[in-house]
Amino acid sequence: MRACMPLGTFILLCLLLVLPVGNVMADEDDAKYSSTINVFRQAGASSWFVDNSYGYAVFPTIGKAGYVVGGAYGKGRVYEAGIYTGDTTMTQLSVGFQLGGQAYSQIIFFEDKRAYDEFTGGNFEFSADASAVAVTAGASASASTSGSSAGASGGQNNAITRGSYYRGMATFIVAKGGLMYEAALAGQKFSYTARVH
Repeated sequence: MRACMPLGTFILLCLLLVLPVGNVMADEDDAKYSSTINVFRQAGASSWFVDNSYGYAVFPTIGKAGYVVGGAYGKGRVYEAGIYTGDTTMTQLSVGFQLGGQAYSQIIFFEDKRAYDEFTGGNFEFSADASAVAVTAGASASASTSGSSAGASGGQNNAITRGSYYRGMATFIVAKGGLMYEAALAGQKFSYTARVH
């Protein structure tokens, strides 16, 4: 005679087996974001922004590839006063001379509540005057939203950056690898979903 496990017991057993995996994955995500924030905290003038901005959106990895038509995508988190408040995604479609691919980390600092609210208020998009230059190991670069700039030298852990707020936001990029003729912020579109507690 075959004994059957009640459905409720089976579901509870499955949940107990999945929960530790979920917690490990959450811990790995937290470490990934903390590590990326620390890269920017230790990267020259961007360290000032980490400690003095109203908030920021951080993307540990944005992948970009293009051959005349290009695209980019990345997932990130938004922080207000250092507290994780929600998730964001970035998508970008670009047309023009471009060839190759790259991966980079990006952080957008919000000078005040108005800038934070603008970013988290729905769908935000960088305007056409926002630009960045691709950074690879040993190269220098600048990034701006027509005012903020960033540069990086060496690898992810020894970037040198400089910048200022423009329209309440300052954007910094650190290359993680790959080659790209151009890395523009123009057309980057962001969506935001508030964190469920």
